[in-house]
Parts: sequence; C-alpha cells; structure tokens
Amino acid sequence: MASEKNKITIGVFFGSRSPEHEVSIITGQLIIAELKKLGYTVAPVFIDKKGQWFSDAVLGNLKFFTEGNLEEKLGRLSRYCVDTGSENQTLVLKTGKMFSKDRVIDMAFPALHGMNGEDGTIQGIFELANVPYVGCGVTASAVAMDKVLTKRLLQSAGIVTTPFVCIMADDWRKDKAAVLEAVRKLRRPIFVKPARLGSSIGITKVRTEEELENACEVALHYDTKVIVEESVENLMDVTCAVLGNSSPIPSLIQESIFAGEHFSYSDKYLEEGGAQLGNAQNKIVIPARLSAERTKEVQALAVKIFALADCVGIARVDFLYDKIADKVYANEINTMPGTLYHHLWKASGIEIGALLEKLLMLALEQHEKKNETTMIFKSDLLSFANSVKLQMKKE
Repeated sequence: MASEKNKITIGVFFGSRSPEHEVSIITGQLIIAELKKLGYTVAPVFIDKKGQWFSDAVLGNLKFFTEGNLEEKLGRLSRYCVDTGSENQTLVLKTGKMFSKDRVIDMAFPALHGMNGEDGTIQGIFELANVPYVGCGVTASAVAMDKVLTKRLLQSAGIVTTPFVCIMADDWRKDKAAVLEAVRKLRRPIFVKPARLGSSIGITKVRTEEELENACEVALHYDTKVIVEESVENLMDVTCAVLGNSSPIPSLIQESIFAGEHFSYSDKYLEEGGAQLGNAQNKIVIPARLSAERTKEVQALAVKIFALADCVGIARVDFLYDKIADKVYANEINTMPGTLYHHLWKASGIEIGALLEKLLMLALEQHEKKNETTMIFKSDLLSFANSVKLQMKKE
C-alpha cells in the first residue's frame, strides 16, 4: 500500500443511527489519526443520529464532538448523499450546494458499531458502488450482528454454546404468557439481551420471576428481537481477535475482569479509562489465565468460527469459560471490534500502524478476488420476452 498512499482517498465512516454511536466516534477518530500518521489522505464521513451524512476535515478531530454545540456546528456543514453509480470503482458523496465539491472515496473504512453500519447495511452500499472496503462483507456482518443467528450457526457446526430462547416483539405483544413459559425452561440465572446490539446495552441478568418481564421489556426497547440465554457461572469472560482473509490468524487471548453481574458498558468504556479501549489495565489480563490446552482450544475455535461466518479482514470472537467445569462456550462474533481491539493486537506483536496497513491490504485483496467473478450473463431473454408479448397481442 505504500506506493498508493498519495493516490487514494480513504473514507472513514463513523457515528450512525445506533445506540453505539459514541463508541463508533471514538473508533473512527483513532483510525483517522493513525491513517494520517501513515501518510494516507483521509476523508472523515460522519453519520449523525438522524442518519444525515457529513464529510469535512473538521470531523477528523475528536474535540469537534467533545466540546459541545455539536448540532450547531453540524448545521454549518454541508450534508451529503451517496452516489453508487461511479464507473471507476469509487464511492462519490454529493451535495446540492453550488460551490461544494463532490468527495470521491477510493476505499472505505467503516468504523461503525451496531445497527445501521456493522450489520451489513453500509457494506451493501460499498458493494453497490464496487468500492473496496475494510472488514467483513454483507453476509458475515448481518449474521454476526444477530446473536440468535450466530447461536444457530454455532449449533449447526457442533460448536458448544449456551442454551437460549428467541423472543420476537410481535409474539411478546400477542401472547406474553406463552413467551414467558418458553423462557422458564431455561436454567436460571439467565441473561436477557437485545439480539442485534453490542456494547452490553440493554442487558439484564435475571434470577427471579419478578425480574424477567421487566428485563424483556428493557431489551425490546432496543430491538424487536431478543435473545434469552443461560448464564455460565464461575465465569471467565475471554476474547480472541482474528485477522486475515483465507488464512486468518488468532491474537493472544484477553481475559476481561468485572465486579458486577456482567461485563457492562461502564466496564468496557467508562470506568478507569475503559477496558474495551485498552486503557483500564486492571480490568484486562493478556494473555488470559487459561491452561495451554484451553488457550489453544479458544484460538482454534476463534479461527474456525471466523471462517464459518464467512468473515474477512478482522473480527473478534467472545467466549465464556466455566472455571470449575473447565468448559468453553462460544458466545458472540463482533465484526468491527471497538478501536479495532488494537491493544490486544499490540500485545500480540502487531502495532496499530501495521494493523491498519494489513487491513487495507486485505480489503484490496478481497476486492480483487470479488471482481474476478463474472457479473454479466449474455442472454436473449428480453428479445424472447418481446416476441412473446407481440404474439399475445396478435392473439
């Protein structure tokens, strides 16, 4: 990529209509700053909570978002719409203002978390524009975003995961009693979670019947689909990141430490600098305190699940380890880890600059491979359809 640095513009997409909006801003700012250090031309693309798109150099500074009056400042910027019709394998951002220039993006780097970004939606836009982009494609992003689909995928491959029940909002409204009866078959305590949300938002650990209904209502506030799953007691929460396309490699394993019922949003991002951001060193242990046998098992499973879900580029696979039973449960896949989990890759021997260069290279590799397939099929179908139509008119 070194020879291409002055020739391409990398669009870093962040924000969006998601409860994980603020986390995405932090990830986006990190990527923008580090890409600039590497000498790349970067176009920040911020999507606000209303779904409006902005692109301006000032958006590449974290202070723009932290020093107040955000709505007022955004109001002074041009709003952009997306043109996916370029013939040059680029994504063009257009504005209706007379003297505003189009922004041409040669490669996309999504730094989006949660719905409307990490779930395959923006990846679909990149596919339509035929622009290379970093990370997982539409299918992997959509499946991994959905905790229920992920669980079913794991079960289909014979990978051990915790028992669960899926709740749909329509079923909850129509027959709450039947839904609650199905959930009662799970062994307590249980976790109730929005099925397509991350960062531990909307999660409740439930032990009693009195807690259950309220927990479901909280989760349904954030999603129309909810997963209820058995908890793992004597828990060690462990994570393994994976990097690559056809020959992915695992990172070291991170153990996350928390005092509450689960690894919360506060544990991940707020307390003592945030464990997910790699700042709260007393909240994470790298490498995790696992036996050599379990370490190899988790790393091998992470790579297997990465391939099973059709992931490319980067992802993070989360596991639950029962320390007493000495048993590993696969839990979730995260296709755009917060801040790329660069602290875990650093501990694994890959600095963030090298990580970004590798991700850009993998994106180009995947894009070239995709474009080797034939998208055109020559056919006489329309001529045939026209002749049939004429014949029908005569009759």
